Amino acid sequence: MEKKLRSSLHSSPQEFISLAIIQTLKSSKPSLKTLIHSIKPSSNLISSLPPSLCDSITSTIQSFQNLLQSNSDNPQTPLANTLRRSSRKPNAGTEQKPRPDKKGKLLQRLQILTHVLSLCVSHPKKVFGPSDLLPGVQALHDNLIVLEADSVLSSGIGTLCEGWWKENLVGRESLISQTLPFLLSRTLTLKKKVDVHRVYMLREAFSLFDFEDDSIEDLKLLLNRSVISPLFLKTEDGRKFLSFLFGLSDQLRKELLAMIRSQIPFGRKSMLEAYGDILFRAWKAAPEDSRSEIENGFLQDLVEGCIHASSGSFASYIRRVLGGFINQRTVDGIEKLLYRLAEPVIFRSLQAANSNVRQNALHLLLDVFPLEDPDAPKGDKDTLIDKQFFLLERLLVDDCPEIRTIAVEGSCRVLQLFWEVIPSPIITKMLSKIIGDMSHDVCNEVRLSTLNGIIYLLENPHSHEVLKVLCPRLGHLIQDNVLTVQVAMADLLLHLKDVPNFQFNKVVDLNLLLSELASDQPSVAQKITKLLIPSYFPSVVPLEEACNRCITLVKRAPLAGAIFCKYAILEGASKTRLMELVNIFLSLVLSPDKLNADLIEGFLVAASYLCDNLTCEACYKNLLKEFITAEKVKGLLTAASTEQAQSSLFNIFSTVCPDNVEGLLEEGMSVVTNCSGLPEDVDRQSKVRSAHKLLLSLGGFDDMFEALTTLLHKAAYRCHVKFGADMPSQSVNSKSFGKLSVKSKSFGKLSVESSVKSKSFAKLSVESSVKSKSFGKLSVKPKTVNQKQSFEDDYVVAVGVAWQIRDLLQHEDTRKAIFKSQPLEKLFFSLKMVSEISIVNCGKYEYIDVSPVLAYIALALQMTVDNVGRSRVKSGMKRKKCNIDSSTLLSETVLDLTIEHMLDCLEKLFGSDDSIQSHKVGSSNLKSTSGKKQNSTNRRRVSLTNAGCPRGEDAYCCSQVHC
Repeated sequence: MEKKLRSSLHSSPQEFISLAIIQTLKSSKPSLKTLIHSIKPSSNLISSLPPSLCDSITSTIQSFQNLLQSNSDNPQTPLANTLRRSSRKPNAGTEQKPRPDKKGKLLQRLQILTHVLSLCVSHPKKVFGPSDLLPGVQALHDNLIVLEADSVLSSGIGTLCEGWWKENLVGRESLISQTLPFLLSRTLTLKKKVDVHRVYMLREAFSLFDFEDDSIEDLKLLLNRSVISPLFLKTEDGRKFLSFLFGLSDQLRKELLAMIRSQIPFGRKSMLEAYGDILFRAWKAAPEDSRSEIENGFLQDLVEGCIHASSGSFASYIRRVLGGFINQRTVDGIEKLLYRLAEPVIFRSLQAANSNVRQNALHLLLDVFPLEDPDAPKGDKDTLIDKQFFLLERLLVDDCPEIRTIAVEGSCRVLQLFWEVIPSPIITKMLSKIIGDMSHDVCNEVRLSTLNGIIYLLENPHSHEVLKVLCPRLGHLIQDNVLTVQVAMADLLLHLKDVPNFQFNKVVDLNLLLSELASDQPSVAQKITKLLIPSYFPSVVPLEEACNRCITLVKRAPLAGAIFCKYAILEGASKTRLMELVNIFLSLVLSPDKLNADLIEGFLVAASYLCDNLTCEACYKNLLKEFITAEKVKGLLTAASTEQAQSSLFNIFSTVCPDNVEGLLEEGMSVVTNCSGLPEDVDRQSKVRSAHKLLLSLGGFDDMFEALTTLLHKAAYRCHVKFGADMPSQSVNSKSFGKLSVKSKSFGKLSVESSVKSKSFAKLSVESSVKSKSFGKLSVKPKTVNQKQSFEDDYVVAVGVAWQIRDLLQHEDTRKAIFKSQPLEKLFFSLKMVSEISIVNCGKYEYIDVSPVLAYIALALQMTVDNVGRSRVKSGMKRKKCNIDSSTLLSETVLDLTIEHMLDCLEKLFGSDDSIQSHKVGSSNLKSTSGKKQNSTNRRRVSLTNAGCPRGEDAYCCSQVHC
């Protein structure tokens, strides 16, 4: 085909065009470009090809228009005959390309002709005269809207006309009326940055339009759409183009300003900042006599609007737009403009009765500060500056705390930016007011703004000498009752640390810092640790000296030193150096030199924190195992005399897990079983939790749980003896739970066949043997039940056990261990008995506690949740009734039975009542059908208002022991 085209090109242009238009554009592009660009200036085609092209283009367009007209006259005439695939054909899965219809052929022909014309225009030697090619280009341009449906063709025509304009060829003005709307519409639709650049490069062509004419409405609509298009607002070329539009027409300028004004309430930051930049560009490019529409008709309204805005957020949106001018105040004329716009309204607004107006005006003043007339005499300028400082000082003591907050930070910002030109008396007066008075303001936001302002002010080195004198007045804020203020004060100290010759301990006394560090508020303690590390554990000194400094800190303030070690690793301290510090701390505790209890506690707590961080890596954990031998364990246990010290020691052993150490399990079991008065003793609670963690890590959890169950069961038996309550008996051996019998009518009658007789329970003695790979056999023998021991003593022990059970249920690892333990059912029934006695006799004995009831409810809920989770895992599996595990059977009904039991207890507490009796009668039928969950749910929510519940709550409330 290429040979035919080449030979036809030498014979006649008509033949060349006839052969070219029967091809597709994609396949013929390379060959056409080669042939057209190879035409020499001496060729006859220079004069004959352009007219032939124009005639072909004109005739093809006419044929296309005639076809459109005929289709509009006869809408039933099909435009295309598309081949359909037949399922009867063996190759039905192969699709055939549909044949182009007549309309498609015409458009395909125009694509080829447009491409050939573009090649003639772009000929490297410019051999074709523009005036010869113009008629063909003009014909395509004039019909661009008609041909717009074909994206390839319309894009080619647009590119052709765009290139004609850029080349400044003859008649380019006639190729704009359709091209610009097409390109602008294409840009808004496809949203490509390259199209924005194309529109910007043709911006001068927009001046050819008469924007006062009604026929231009469609183009104006596109231009208005471009003002709110994120694509135009985000790109540099887009902003330049939009700013250019303001100079095209007064009417268009008004419409564009109205469009921008309508977008301000939406408050999108990037959009508002873009509008400010666009307006500034438009103002700068406009002649001085044409700026009034932007200045007086728009910017003046913005200034007044931001002062009288109904909300602070809306005012901030307006100030973002004004920021386009405020940030360019060094440009000639901007300073004068800002003064002329703001001066008439801002000063009286700063003294208005409305606090919102004062606040908005203050924001604006801080943005435009210093507000001055560049053409005024120096005396007038000084008077105006003094007036602004006077108003700022006045607003520092404004009645509105929000205004005081803004005034404090704003004043510091002004001082930071203009320190060198502000008179010293004004600086001293303002800083004394801010640091001396505002730091004691009753509003915590004002105190916080004081610290933030001083931090910002420190960025100016000229302020350091003055702040060295004034900053010690801020030291009290490290003990502020608001955490955010304390954090800001710690940040200020960190900034002061980097200031040469500025000692932070002169701002806040070291003892005060250590006191706050000991309180262990993480956000404050970590910053204080960062502040102290260069002094007490520096990385630039030898290891021995660094450790000695840290030891000095612990000796000075044991608890603060421990917290320092807790956060040291987070602040970049070397793990190797911290490992050595742990060894030194433990060695000091084991040293023959007698240390006081507080110091030993400090060393052990610090070592515990360090071990928590170091044992995450196996290498450090192994090193600690080698260091903590059996002999050292005994010595450490002997040296730790306080509850906190022993708790920390248990934490160390549970994280390190030392080998071949005897006595740890006995020590932990002793702590756990000695639980009288536990709910009221916070220090012992921490110690007991550490003992739980130790026993779990060393494999002694089952024996601990069995011992706790024994103590609780003992108290349950005491309840049976003292109050005559039904004593549910069950086998300690879980194998007998296959014979579990549940009678839902009375939860107190739930019984399990057992060989254990309740009468013999008084003689109960338990011997637990713990088998461990490294600890041998541990024998734990709880005391034999003493018949003469008072019920109160046993009940207090049960309260401590119940507190531990509830605490263990709150942690996932111990909760899982509980549900794997054998005596779970025994524990549950014992809790049931003690809870019943606690509720029924809560008004008779002062020592009755709520802990057993809370543990009882928590255990019932967790058993139900645990069973639901296991049921989901086993979904789809068929289980025979005879093979159902007893704990599963219990947990399926335990929540319903527990709630019913609570109702029984409340009935005994408040006495018989009609509402409860009616509930009992109505719920008796529900109990007989265990599968009706809806009825079970309704039974839980029976109102107890008439039953004497003092809060008038429902059954669920009382089950949570609110009453």
